[in-house]
Amino acid sequence: MGTRVLIVDDAAFMRMMLKDILTKNGFEVVGEAENGKMAVQMYSELKPDVVTMDITMPEMDGLAAVKEIKQQDPNAKVVMVSAMGQQAMVIEAIRAGAADFIVKPFQPDRVLEALSKALS
Repeated sequence: MGTRVLIVDDAAFMRMMLKDILTKNGFEVVGEAENGKMAVQMYSELKPDVVTMDITMPEMDGLAAVKEIKQQDPNAKVVMVSAMGQQAMVIEAIRAGAADFIVKPFQPDRVLEALSKALS
């Protein structure tokens, strides 16, 4: 069984791209959430090994979701996914407990590198 991943992004296309990269590389995508609120709920149900978390989403953004997930599970591994030019948010995400971040549009190698870093 591969590493279990929860993908969180409000864009279905982005979730599909990430899922494609991950499944081709032996990861098991156990869930997909389209906002932070769903992510927090799914995290506690699915207990994934790692989460990819978009920053800008409706209902609850990625930063708030990371904080809630880290309260539930201080050992949670979260990799932030952000669009270009969100440096301040990325820094805030790392402070909130994110292990690494990837920038959209992402390169498959960078995605895999960020996940391995988060898991190591």
